[in-house]
Amino acid sequence: MRKLILTLALATPLALAPVSASAIGCLSGAAAGGVAGHYMGHHAVKGAIAGCIAGHYAKKAMVAHKKAQAQKALAAPAPAPAH
Repeated sequence: MRKLILTLALATPLALAPVSASAIGCLSGAAAGGVAGHYMGHHAVKGAIAGCIAGHYAKKAMVAHKKAQAQKALAAPAPAPAH
């Protein structure tokens, strides 16, 4: 009984944790892919899987692009004031 209570006490915060950013790309891609797969011949599951993969890749690429832009903005020297 103690093990069950301890397991529940440790697992509850993990279950209530927010969804990570990488899952957002997968979820949105899976939703779009599922709809597209359904309309393209009743292959919603295959579309959802492909959409999840594509959405995860797109989200990862977008985050990397934003990170590179932020680093470039920090590395660029400030323009000299006009006299």
